[in-house]
Order: sequence, then structure tokens, then C-alpha cells
Amino acid sequence: MTLDISSAPIASDTTDHAPPGRRPPAAWARDLSASLVVFLIAVPFSLGIALATGAPLTAGLAAAAVGGIVVGLFGGTPLQVSGPSAALTVITAGLIAQYGWQATCAITLAAGLLQLLLGVRRVARTALAVSPAIVHGMLAGVGLAIAIAQLHVVLGGSPQSSAPANLLALPAQLATPHPAALTVGAVTVAVLLGWPRLGRLPGRYGKFGGRLAKVPGPLAAVAAATALAIALDLRLARVELPAWQPHGLAPDLPHGPPLAVLAAVLTVTAVASVESLLSAVAIDRMSHRTGDLDRELRGQGLANLVSGLVGGLPIAGGAVRSTANVRAGARSRRSSVLHGVWVLAAALALAGGLRRIPLAALAALVLVVGLQMVSFAHIRKVHRHREFPVYLTTVVAVVLLGVLPGVALGAATAVLLALYRLTRAHVDVLAGPDGSFRVETHGPLTFTAVPRLSRALAGIPAGAEVAVVHDGSFLDHAAYETVHSWRTGHQAGGGRVSMVTRRQDDEVLDPDGTVRAGSSPGPHRCRAWTPWVGHHCIEQQEDPHGRLLDGVRVFQLHTAPLVRPELARLAREGQTPSQLFLTCADSRMVTSMITNSGPGDLFTVRNVGNLVPAPHEPGAADDSVAAAVQYAVEVLEVRSITVCGHSGCGAMKALLDGVHEQPGRPTPLARWLRNGRGSLDRLRRAPAEFADRPAVDLSEQLCITNVVQQLDQLLANPAVERRVAEGTLRLVGMYFDFATAQAYVLDRESGRFGPVEASAPRQERDTPGPVDGFEQVPAGGTAVADPARDGGGPGLAA
Repeated sequence: MTLDISSAPIASDTTDHAPPGRRPPAAWARDLSASLVVFLIAVPFSLGIALATGAPLTAGLAAAAVGGIVVGLFGGTPLQVSGPSAALTVITAGLIAQYGWQATCAITLAAGLLQLLLGVRRVARTALAVSPAIVHGMLAGVGLAIAIAQLHVVLGGSPQSSAPANLLALPAQLATPHPAALTVGAVTVAVLLGWPRLGRLPGRYGKFGGRLAKVPGPLAAVAAATALAIALDLRLARVELPAWQPHGLAPDLPHGPPLAVLAAVLTVTAVASVESLLSAVAIDRMSHRTGDLDRELRGQGLANLVSGLVGGLPIAGGAVRSTANVRAGARSRRSSVLHGVWVLAAALALAGGLRRIPLAALAALVLVVGLQMVSFAHIRKVHRHREFPVYLTTVVAVVLLGVLPGVALGAATAVLLALYRLTRAHVDVLAGPDGSFRVETHGPLTFTAVPRLSRALAGIPAGAEVAVVHDGSFLDHAAYETVHSWRTGHQAGGGRVSMVTRRQDDEVLDPDGTVRAGSSPGPHRCRAWTPWVGHHCIEQQEDPHGRLLDGVRVFQLHTAPLVRPELARLAREGQTPSQLFLTCADSRMVTSMITNSGPGDLFTVRNVGNLVPAPHEPGAADDSVAAAVQYAVEVLEVRSITVCGHSGCGAMKALLDGVHEQPGRPTPLARWLRNGRGSLDRLRRAPAEFADRPAVDLSEQLCITNVVQQLDQLLANPAVERRVAEGTLRLVGMYFDFATAQAYVLDRESGRFGPVEASAPRQERDTPGPVDGFEQVPAGGTAVADPARDGGGPGLAA
């Protein structure tokens, strides 16, 4: 249903945010263009992976073609591109060394069958339960092992059978490098690292470099190294592409202990599945889609089955190829399928040209890819979540022992760390000025904490008034008996004891130590984690300035100590936001709340009506928004811009009421609202719509139509237009409905606003429930011990 405001027919709108007069390319044309970009990345990458594993180089091309076509047709993540995986390089190399190439094909085939079975059983999301520290540690360890092995090839030698052996042989290899191979490898690395920076050259060189940088870096690096080797007639080992002989590549049963073969199949299955599913989740988020992970796992299994049959490497979803596919503008699974077709055609028709590529160039390419698998962003994130011991153990173990033992050791470290944290409790005794004491416990109180708890309680003088505050975590029987016995004895000596369970979402004391009037039990509570919930309390309405200062005091007391290290880091390093968030100045719109963001995450621009003045708008242009956009795009180099509207927008209502066209001298508000005339015109021509419901009224339809219009007007900014054309900047439309607390995101393919589905983050924990022996009341309040529940003893009111 569409709400009309005129009798004119409504035109369809693609909402592909192109400037006026420019029609966006059709979906098939974008898929064709993206497939060529991914193809140019996949060919050198596949050859390099095959070289690193010791497999026939045709196996890399076969895996790329099968991954593109089979997973493209049958996978559950349309924009993911699959092929030979760097994460499987060390595993595959070990299998080839132990069982031979044809037996490795059989292991790949068996792993594909197991993936198919797991996909049919719909257990794909179980693979995502692996600790991110283990996954990133495994990838970093594999990357280091790859880099160490390929460094030998770059230096003109041959890699050994294991990473420790490569490390031991490296000094001798460094002492006797092969000059030609080292030169070709150095040129490859230099081009690969410098290619993305061509667009940053000054003046007209930057424009030319930006056009040149559209050619994929891996292709440019390998092409430059090959041209250099041919021009200088360097004597180097080059690519060997044997004639395609399916009977020679057919899988053969591996000879060895059955348990070892089974472990190999499980290892390939686990690593390929986890990498593919994690990549699928990331690509879905990047493309604002919701894929089918079980179908994706079945597609990966079918691809590995076919790859094993035709003599290809093990296949997994790749973040590098998939990201390039999305950024190149792919719209459907046609892009992945076409990329596979181009790879197959290249393997059959361009064999002569591929044979001219020096092996040192491919080794240098894989070396850089391996080093890039050690992500400092992941290290910082793991360290922030106190999981660095798990990460470091996994990395070192994978490099020294291999993937399977490394992951096992990482998992064991994660379990031990979790057990340590589950049994680690803090007990603090705070003395008050009036002689009272406050015992605060943090963390699970188990039998391991009993000695620490007993010492703390024993140090409290007899007869003192004591408040025991537990944070609501687990309390086992041993700890309960310790607290109960001490309380009975302390009360018998004339002391008073109050026992309080303090939950993190309950009320806390104000800075002056008194309980706020609005925080008494009842419907109007002022909670510390969201002090704005109590904005309707009477005393706040009487003194809004006092309420503001109270909020600042609460921040200084409770929040400042927690965020001070992060703010200090931002003060040292400066801001590096990844997104520009342009929204309305409405006081109900709390950007950090609806985006779950913190300091340094969003570069925010707010104005009345979330408008982006167009340069061609007569009498209404405003440079402040354009300046902020230019600063965010060119200086901060944000990767996305979100325009967010909201329900009940006063600016949109004013536009419908014609405030901007009132006679007489226009007010500042009227002049500003003229920037919304394009939204009114679009509402008459092609109003935006919701995917799951009709607009509530004309005002809401204008609110979402305004978001689409402002995205179009953003492209009138030259900096935005350039970055979007390069594929390095994404424009996102968003709408927030206050009444339902529901966010909607514009789907560029359908042109409609769809609801953002809720999904709990993995680190989210259930809120702890009441603990035996403690009354669940607001922190800072009082409780009465229940003698019936506590097992006897007088009940004392604190």
C-alpha cells in the first residue's frame, strides 16, 4: 500500500543513489564487471597456493573454477567466492608429503562428503561457537608458516617439510640467496604493497594512479615481475602447467593408519567449514543480507567433493576474493559463477602465458598474503577481551606443531582460562566513617574463594554494622556456609548484618551516598546504567540543570574510571572512525544506543531533519554539512556513510505543512527546510516503502523517502562520488521507529526498508538470578535475612 499525495502516477525507483541524469548499470552488468575483477585476483592467488602446497599448479586453477561455479550455484551466501584457501595450505602440504597427491584428493573428497552430511544435519552455526581467539590464532599461525616457507622460494631455494625445519634452514638460505629470484620477489612485494597507494599521489598523478589502482594488486604485481624477468632474460624457475590428465589426477585411497586418515579428513573438514562460515557471516554483514549457513555448508561440501574428483585443492570461502566481489558491485551469485568460468577458460586457453610467470613472483605473493593473515586489529581485539594467552598459544603451537595440535592446545588454554575466571573472585572490605563496614564480592563465590573470603570476614571487628554485597554471580554451598556461619557468629556478638545481592542493572547510590528519591521501588526508578530512564521523575523536571550536573557526577563516579583507558588511547592516537553517521538533532535519537557504539566509532553529524544540502539548491545551500562530509571522507577516510531518519520527525511534518514556503521574510528554520524540497518531490514521484508493512501515515512515508533522497544528494559531493566509484565507500540508508524501538535498513536491490533482525552477541550472558541467602534488592538498599530460607537464626533488619 502506498500513500499518495498527488494524482500523478508513481514511478518505480531503483534507489541506487546515482546523481541526476545517470542511470545505474543493470544487475547483470555489475555481476559481469565484478566477476572479471575477482577472476584477475583468483588466478595468481590460486597458482600461488598450489605452489605453496606442493600440488600440481593446475590443481589451484581447478579448485578456483570448481569453487566459483559449484558454490556459486548451490551455496547459501550469494556474494561469497570460494576457491583454494590459504588457511588450508599448511594442512594440504603436510597431507601431500605424507600420503601423496592422489590420496590427498581422496581426503578432499571425503571431507566434502562430511560437509554435505553436516549441512544436511543443519549444524552449521555450531561451527561459529569456536573462540575467535582460536580461529584468529590458527589463521595467524598458518600465515606465518606459509610466509616462512615461501621466503625460501623467494630467496631461490626450496621449502622444507615443516615450519621448524624452514626456520632452522633459513640462516643458510639467507647467506646464499639467488639474485634473480630475490629481485623478482622484491619487485612483486613492492608493487603489491604500493599499488593501493597510487590514488594518493599528489595532483594529476593521483587521478591517473586512482584509475590504475582499479587493476587488482596481485595481478599487477605478478605481471610486473613477469615482465621484468622476460625483459632481463632472467634464468628462473617458472610455472609448470602439466597437460590435463584426469586419469592421472583421480583420487586414490591413502595408505596409512585409519585413525590418522580419519584425523586428516576431520581436520580438512573443520578448518574449511569454520573459515567458510566465518567468511559467509562477514560477507552477509558487509552486503546487508541474510544467508543460509546450512546451505552454504552443503555447497562447500559439494564443491570439495567435485574438486577431489577432478584433482583440485581443498576449497573454502575466501575473505579476500569475497570482499573484492562485494566492493566491485556484485549483485547476485552470477558473479561467482562467471568468475569460475573465466578461471576455467584461462586454464585451457592461456596456459602458454601462465608458463612465463616466475615461481619467485607467486611465492612473494603468497608470502605477503601469509603475513597479512597476522592481523594487528585482531590482536588488539583479542587483547581487549583478555584472550591473548589463547591467541598466542594457538599461534606458536600451529607454527611449531601443526594445525590440529595447535588448535587443540589453543582450545585447552581457552578452557583453562575460562575455569580460572569462573573460580576467581575478589573480596573487598571497605570501612565507613561511622565505623560500619561494607564487604563487596565480585565474581563467582566457590570453594576456591573460601580462604580469601574467610580472611576478609575475620578481619571485621566484633559488634560492627556490616553490609555484605554480592554481585549476583554464582554462590556454591561451601561459600554459602562460610558466609552463613560468620553471620551467625557476628550477630551473636551484637553486630548487625545486611546481605544484599547487587545486580548490574539495579540502582546505585548517588555521588553523595544517598538514594535518589526516584529510585525507590516502584515504576519510576533511575537506573545507573541508563540514568535517562528516570528523566520523568518529578525532581528532575523541577531542576533540569541540577539533573544535568547530577548526571555528570554519576559519570565521573561510575563510568569515567571504566572508559578512561580507552579515552586516553584515543587522545594519544587520534580518532579513526570507520563510519559517518548523519542523523536528526531530535533529542530522542541516541546514536550510540541504537548502534551499540562507543567513543571513536562514529563520526556524527546532526541537524534538523537529517538533511544534506545539495549545491544546486537555490537559496538553501549550507556548507557545514558538506564540510563535515568532506572531512570524514578525505581526512578520516571513513568506509561508510549512514543517513538515519526516524519516526515522528518534526522537520518532515513542517515540510508537509509548507513551513518552508510561508510568505514574508523566511526564518532560519524555513530556509533550512528548503533543503528538503527534493524529498517532497520524490514523495510525489516515487515514495519509498517498507518491505514488511505499509507506512503508518504520510509523515512516516516522507521520513523514509527523505533518507533515500539525502543519499542521492550525498553523491553531489565530489569526494563522496569519487570514493563510491572506486568501491571504497558505501552509502547506507536507515530508519528508526521510536514506538517499537525497531531499526530498518534500506535494501538497495529491492529499494525497500527492511527490519534489522535481533541477534544476541555470543559474549552476551544470561542475567544472574537470585542467590541463596541474599535478598535481591537495589544496590545501596536494605534487605532482611530470611531465617526460614537461611536455615535458622534470628532475622535481622539492616
